[in-house]
Amino acid sequence: MSYSKILVANRGEIAWRVMRTAKAMGYRTVAVYSDADKEAPHVAFADEAVRIGPPPVGESYLSIDRILDAVRKSGADAVHPGYGFLSENEGFAAACEKAGIVFIGPPAAAIAAMGNKAAAKRRMIDAGVPCVPGYQGADQSDGHLEREAGKIGLPIMVKAAAGGGGRGMRLVEAEGDLLEAIRTARTEAESAFGSGELILEKAVVDARHVEIQVFADSHGNVVHLGERDCSVQRRHQKVIEEAPSPAVDADLRRRMGAAAVAAAKTIGYRGAGTVEFLLGGDGAFYFLEMNTRLQVEHPVTEAITGLDLVEWQLRVARGEKLPLAQDQIAFAGHAIEVRLYAEDAYGGFLPQTGRIDVWRPAAGPGVRTDHGMKDGLAISPFYDPMIAKVIAHGATREEARTRLVRALRETVVLGPTTNRHFLICLLEHPEFAAGHATTAFLSRHTFAAPPIDDAHWLMAANCLWRASAAHYPEPLRGWRNSNPEPTPIRLAAGGTERLLQVEGLPEAHDAPFHIDGNDIIVDLDAHTVRFTDKTYAPPEAAAAGSDGKLRAPMDGRIVSIKVAPGDQVSRGQTLIVLEAMKIQHQLKAALDAKVEAISVQEGQQVSNRAVLVTMALDGTGR
Repeated sequence: MSYSKILVANRGEIAWRVMRTAKAMGYRTVAVYSDADKEAPHVAFADEAVRIGPPPVGESYLSIDRILDAVRKSGADAVHPGYGFLSENEGFAAACEKAGIVFIGPPAAAIAAMGNKAAAKRRMIDAGVPCVPGYQGADQSDGHLEREAGKIGLPIMVKAAAGGGGRGMRLVEAEGDLLEAIRTARTEAESAFGSGELILEKAVVDARHVEIQVFADSHGNVVHLGERDCSVQRRHQKVIEEAPSPAVDADLRRRMGAAAVAAAKTIGYRGAGTVEFLLGGDGAFYFLEMNTRLQVEHPVTEAITGLDLVEWQLRVARGEKLPLAQDQIAFAGHAIEVRLYAEDAYGGFLPQTGRIDVWRPAAGPGVRTDHGMKDGLAISPFYDPMIAKVIAHGATREEARTRLVRALRETVVLGPTTNRHFLICLLEHPEFAAGHATTAFLSRHTFAAPPIDDAHWLMAANCLWRASAAHYPEPLRGWRNSNPEPTPIRLAAGGTERLLQVEGLPEAHDAPFHIDGNDIIVDLDAHTVRFTDKTYAPPEAAAAGSDGKLRAPMDGRIVSIKVAPGDQVSRGQTLIVLEAMKIQHQLKAALDAKVEAISVQEGQQVSNRAVLVTMALDGTGR
């Protein structure tokens, strides 16, 4: 199973990360890219690159035919799938094997065994692995799922059987919400995974999400590399990951590790995999699923073990035995990772799009940033909006935590709104700092957007003044033909407009900023604000409440339209379902009204702020 050239069937930070290890081991690398990723760093870093199609994933990164064609064009003899896209597609693994291409991942049969949550759970029950009570049967009718949910009892999780990453997943706490949760989860699952099959599970309240990293070779050896705690989640997607878990002692680690190893052996596994568990407050743990790939959060395991998991993958794929036995694996210190996203964490976690104007990742002792970013690169609506993973390692959990806070404060990312300030708030929260956060953490605590303080306004005005003055020779800067007077600068941000006076020549600043047309983006104390310069703009009339128009909150695709012209709708009623970055968002009416017009069609791609529905403000249509 020797090979010399590896095609990485993925994009962004994971493609770049895989290539770094592959090159260090002497392999040639091949990148693939859609039209949206032509200028991405992973493309430039590879030894060669092959275009695979337009931006939509179905026509590029999810197309087996196009990936295999890229393999043939490049002459690659191995494929690393990364994570996401085709990484857990047994058809892709089988196609590689049939074509004589080394698939750097598990056998197709192992992927198939764990690819469907229902079948995987049945297999784990047979193997004696503890599982959450639930339903994973063949009858998928709404009525039967409702009856099975009644037997399980609320709260309940509705989950896509073929899914992952939080997509096609709904928590149901009230009986009246069950049917809508089933239908929306099914629709989202069909869109994301091509299958609407669902399973039901008893929701384990206030649990921890703990996963075990496993590794297996083709010689029958299977080990675990300890656990990761991924309890802090939003929309069932991980926000913070750490290793080891604050809730796991040596005995529990041994028992959970043994269960994970047993799960891997049951399906004849090979390569890197992760077995995920729910850990109750009583110490009982339950199998959730097995991810048959490398995980986003693998750097925290690398930090505490000192191992390169991609290197292990490449060695196992060429037929070598695992480098270490179970009793040779040691753990040192603590590591924490956060996912830096282009999203509005204080506005419903809506994904954001746009150009990254300035990108300066943090560095320093114990800090690692995995990314696929550069100045001028756009966050598109076609892919996940993760910008980077920021990881900190320390001798203790507290040292890792404080290092990570510092790293986030020193990270500069100017452009779309990000969750950087929000991540710092989470890390500094007393409950997380004490190691007590569970999966209920974000539902139990609310985090309000910080106010735009005077320092931000003044910094923005001063930066604009200095940028304007820089256009003139030094002797003319600040020159007046009479007594010096303050310079008026009018700015708008957060629905507020202010007139500021810049006195003389402002002192030098040390806050990152970027001027984008009439906007200036200022980063002060980890709070990034976009201001609009309205100094020479005519005054605008104040908005008189809602204008009766439902607008797209982001770039995306119209999945379904729930109303028609002439319909009477109520405040909070779902009008449009919009899919953006693999997540479906229900867009609701802001008032009781009558629908006057629908401006879009199902399947249509729309831009941020595009008018979707127009409603009569008086609710009568007159």
